[in-house]
Formats: sequence, C-alpha cells, structure tokens
Amino acid sequence: MTSRPASGGQESSGSGDIGRTLELLWDTGPRPSRGPKPGLSVDRIVDAAIRIADEEGLDAVSMRRVATDLGTGAMSLYRYVPGKAELLDLMLDRVRFPDRPNTQGTAAGWRAALEAAARDALAVHRRHPWLLRVNQSRPLLGPRALATLEHLLGRIRPMGLTDPELVSTVVMIDGYVVGAARTQVHQEEAARSTGLTDAEFYGAQVPSLEKAMATGAYPTLASLSPDTFTAGFDHFEFGLCRILDGLEVLVQQRGGNREFSCGG
Repeated sequence: MTSRPASGGQESSGSGDIGRTLELLWDTGPRPSRGPKPGLSVDRIVDAAIRIADEEGLDAVSMRRVATDLGTGAMSLYRYVPGKAELLDLMLDRVRFPDRPNTQGTAAGWRAALEAAARDALAVHRRHPWLLRVNQSRPLLGPRALATLEHLLGRIRPMGLTDPELVSTVVMIDGYVVGAARTQVHQEEAARSTGLTDAEFYGAQVPSLEKAMATGAYPTLASLSPDTFTAGFDHFEFGLCRILDGLEVLVQQRGGNREFSCGG
C-alpha cells in the first residue's frame, strides 16, 4: 500500500510519561511477566504501529488497532507500553535513528557528514510521511538518538566552531530537510488526492498564464527560460549545497578544516 500522511491535528513528542518512555528506550524498566500472548514484545508493538502509520497515516494508530493487528487484546499492550503517547516516542526513535550510525565514509570530512545526514533524513521522511505530523521540538533522547548525534558531532567538530554553533549547524540542517520533505510529501499527496500530475495541474493554467505574460505586467517572469520550472532541477540539492557553501565561509573565518564546495 502506498505511504501517505494522514489528515488531522498535530501530535507532539514527549507528551506521555517521560520517565516510563525513557525506561523503555534505555531498557531499564521492569519487564512484564509472561502473559497470555506468547511472543508479544515492545519491539513487535512498535513495528506494528509503524507499519500502520506508513500505510494508513498516524490517525489510524491506536492501541486497539495495534492490538488487533497483532491478534491480541488492547489490554495486553498496556503491559508493555503505557499508551499511544509513549508508543509514538518509541516509533520516532525507531524510524529516525538507526541501530548503529552509518560509519561508511567516516574518513571524509565535515561536509560529507552533513550531506549524508541531510540525504538520509530526507529519505526517512519520504518513507514515513507521518513524521511531518509530529511536533518534535522536544525529543526524548534514547541510546539511538544519542549515538547518532555523537557520531555526527564527532565528524563535524573539525569545522572549528563553538559547541553551541556545532549543535546549531545540526539543527539548521534538520530544519532545512523537514521543510524540503514537507514540500515533496505535500506535492505527492496533492497528486494522489486530485488525480492530476504536476504537469497536468500546471498545464491547465498555461492559457491563463500566457495571457497574463502578454500584458507586459510581469517582464521578469516572462523572460524566464522555458526549462525554469522543469522537474529536472534538484531544488533540494541546490539548497543544501548553498547552505554548506555558507558554512564553508564561516569555517574559513574560524580557521577550521575548509573543504571543497559542491561540484568541486
């Protein structure tokens, strides 16, 4: 089934029992006694919830629905996870952070590290569009999150920035990725909901736009080349490269390890 973001209000990370969720993330809490459903576990519950969210959207995820998919009663789930708020934080931790940070290419510099982090994050949001429905401004930090952050900060420390600036660099890249992912996911959702491709949607506007250009009121727009709005231009990569180019200037000013810009 095709992944799609669900409609509805925004949910927030960290809105459940923080202490209990951290126990589940760090595996430090009490383990449930053997119950009536052999094989049931936190991992299976989280995997089922992610599968439902990917296929039907975040609104479809509930303790009862997850239990049904696992062939058990909702009360059985509460022996493992307190509720949906805590389950959501476990889902976020699972999809946003790998079991182990990707160590391929670690010999490369800070720029390659940020490029890889940005592309990986975009791919995650494309695979799990429901992430855009969650306010993640206050994330819970489990071992996966800390390992990922530790790995990335270690690779970009040679930039020579202050510690707050290094963290701000990570926040800036993440913000850029989320914005780009939102645009891409919304475009795909619009195509599915209307049944019109981008080409068909904008093609329907061509007659009106040609008349508008003919008035002479929009000389700059009228002068743009025919390929200006083609799908072949990668806006994400262009923007990412310009952000990294700007960081190159700062790194040079601070005496850190300067690297080549995109394309050489």
